[in-house]
Amino acid sequence: MTTSTAPATPADLAARYERGDFLLATARHALLASGAAATVTETDPARLSQVLPGLFAASGAPIAVGVLPFDTSEGTRTPGHLVLPRAIHRASTGHAAVPSRTALPQPVKVTSVPEPEAHLAAVRAAVAALSDRDLRKVVLARALDLDFDEAVSAANVVRNLANGNPRHYTYAAQLPDGRTLVGATPELLLSRSGGSVVSRPHAGSMPRSADPAIDKANGEALLASEKDHVEHAVVVESVVEILRPFCRTLDVQGPELVSTPAIWHLSTTITGELADPDVTALDLAVALHPTPAVCGTPTDAARVLVRELEPFDRAYYAGAVGWVDSAGDGEWAVGIRCAEIADTSMRLYAGGGIVPASDPQTELDETSAKFRTLLAAMGLEI
Repeated sequence: MTTSTAPATPADLAARYERGDFLLATARHALLASGAAATVTETDPARLSQVLPGLFAASGAPIAVGVLPFDTSEGTRTPGHLVLPRAIHRASTGHAAVPSRTALPQPVKVTSVPEPEAHLAAVRAAVAALSDRDLRKVVLARALDLDFDEAVSAANVVRNLANGNPRHYTYAAQLPDGRTLVGATPELLLSRSGGSVVSRPHAGSMPRSADPAIDKANGEALLASEKDHVEHAVVVESVVEILRPFCRTLDVQGPELVSTPAIWHLSTTITGELADPDVTALDLAVALHPTPAVCGTPTDAARVLVRELEPFDRAYYAGAVGWVDSAGDGEWAVGIRCAEIADTSMRLYAGGGIVPASDPQTELDETSAKFRTLLAAMGLEI
């Protein structure tokens, strides 16, 4: 087992990423892991926590890294996948820049799944289903399939994402079938350090603008939007309700306006102190996931509607990406603003929360803006 905390910045670790590694990096801290001393793949996420202590002891690895799928319900086909790495590198300070963006091959074919008109119809169906099925919110996503005439370098995509989204969680994880999940998410699902727990849900959004006056107006419109505050409150209430049994105290601060290079968001910070020190970061991530920010609420009914209206299996899109160590500490980010890379093809995902006041064209525009942001950050021109 190799562990390194030698002087390095998060940007340095992002620059060192190679396909097959695991990366979770922000501007403030990062973890890069490589090799596999052991792996565990389970469709029942609760089993992951149960088997980890034995694997930690047997492998000598002090940490497990990996992914949870979007659908963790009984009977799911997509498993959670954790790797106990052979080498770990950490960074927590510094501001060195990621090398300049690397040019990527441009796609020779682009396919929207579903086509825009079909997504509009799905949003209309979702709005109608909210009252019919007593739902408060459901999240609908679109996919964009890109085909290339040469292999796509996951390492170059990751470096480009880290360069274009320094305040996000840039992440990369090898999936069980050999594909690579890469992305840059603004949303922290859960972190645990000792007895302290933090969750930072995002919900409600508005596009940024290159025009400062329009950009400011868009942010102010989001802060004033009743529809977006309703959508945000649904998520915060759910996170608080789930964390409350695990925590002696909980503090909720927000919502506040935060931004990415292309999107304004409403964000709330939830902090707590654990009542039981044996509850791990992975236990909490499994309990919280999926939040209404990526699924809807009530969760089970929203998940059923997602399956009915989306013409694809989300697999690891809108899942969770992160790590947990043998002491129970860890950090898990929400797996959005992402793509799955498979040699000469790539699938991108973008979604939006649907509430009774949602407008289909606005929802389509939101997903289109998220696609443009992700494509631009990757260095792709479509």
